[in-house]
Amino acid sequence: MAAQLACLVSDVPVAGTLRLELDLEAGGLVEVAIVRDEAGEWHAISDVCSHGAVSLSEGEVEDCSVECWLHGSRFDLRSGAPLSPPAVRPVPVYPVTVDGDRVLVDVDAPL
Repeated sequence: MAAQLACLVSDVPVAGTLRLELDLEAGGLVEVAIVRDEAGEWHAISDVCSHGAVSLSEGEVEDCSVECWLHGSRFDLRSGAPLSPPAVRPVPVYPVTVDGDRVLVDVDAPL
């Protein structure tokens, strides 16, 4: 499956997030956080913290990272790598394309 429409640009403020469930080509859904960082850059990252299995889209965006609201782990929005404990495992990140006012994400091709 190619990139699919995730949301519109106007749906996500700068330094904000949006939680979505997107279709996988093999069937089923994947929970994704669409994030617009403080510089206005777009990211798509798994919405499930690798440590506490809670929603990352409920966390605070700072620079190019998002914080898990439950235990405070931060994740790099470009690589999914944990930047602070207690998380030690990365989370998947997905390619994002902005086409006019549409934000497209390819959940079948994690980076």
